[in-house]
Amino acid sequence: MKENQKIYFRGEGDQLPDVEPGDVVIVLQQKPHEVFQRNGDNLQVNHTITLTEALCGFNFVLRHLDGRDLLITHPAGSVLKPGDMKMVEGEGMPYHKNPFQRGNLNIVFTIQFPDNHFTNEQGFNISEKLLPPKPAFVMPVGEHVEEVDLHDYDPNARGSHSGHHGEAYASDDEEAHGPGIQCAHQ
Repeated sequence: MKENQKIYFRGEGDQLPDVEPGDVVIVLQQKPHEVFQRNGDNLQVNHTITLTEALCGFNFVLRHLDGRDLLITHPAGSVLKPGDMKMVEGEGMPYHKNPFQRGNLNIVFTIQFPDNHFTNEQGFNISEKLLPPKPAFVMPVGEHVEEVDLHDYDPNARGSHSGHHGEAYASDDEEAHGPGIQCAHQ
């Protein structure tokens, strides 16, 4: 069954003597669920895991709509990335007129990264040895290279050059020089 699907009960409306009964029409309206979203016969769940779980595997239990607990397992070494979607076959909604076949359950993963400075320098050194190596970096040489600082994004912060261009580009309009060119009198 799907959203706005109509179910007809022909001849089941008001039944009066000597009058042909009308039809009863039921229109399905789906209520939103706090955990599951429906997409046709498939169900979707958003699930957050830690970075450790994304790299090293995990187990969690998902309570299904019918009350069953599904044990969801992902093996170590099979890395999940933010936004990855995995599927559990046959755990979606039952097909219309065929309740023994079901859609799929799709799980979309959000990866929760650790807070800044979550460990000390020794911990970072150990992590760096365990993880794949960083790409090689060669520092370019020359006058065209300028080292800059990277900051957290703030949509309300104004850059040092936004809206004005500093003293080198200061407009003469900011200084009083007397009246400029005027219209000729006639």
